[in-house]
Amino acid sequence: MAVRKDEQRRIRHRRVRKKIFGTPQRPRLCVFRSLNNIYAQVIDDTRGVTLVSASTLEPDVRELLNGAGGGAVEAAKKVGAVVARKALEKGVTKVVFDRGGYQYHGRVKALADAAREAGLEF
Repeated sequence: MAVRKDEQRRIRHRRVRKKIFGTPQRPRLCVFRSLNNIYAQVIDDTRGVTLVSASTLEPDVRELLNGAGGGAVEAAKKVGAVVARKALEKGVTKVVFDRGGYQYHGRVKALADAAREAGLEF
């Protein structure tokens, strides 16, 4: 039986996670993409703590999206900008980008580019 697409993504994610590790000085910016939403977290893996997070489900992001067209890619840009702003408020300037096994394209790329433009370095 063939391996499903989502299971292949999980395998890729596990393989990449062996190499990517977030530290207190340079935490990991992790992206998860569902069918309708996108989520981003800045994680310190040494303590196992999420420092900041943002998603399209949060009220402040929904407020930014209200009435603005553009679809999922625009929503990902807003999430990237919000997670970068929150991280900078907490004193995080540099991160390691974890694309979660997804291709660096579309929503994932839009989120990363928006986070870079908002001031995060990776």
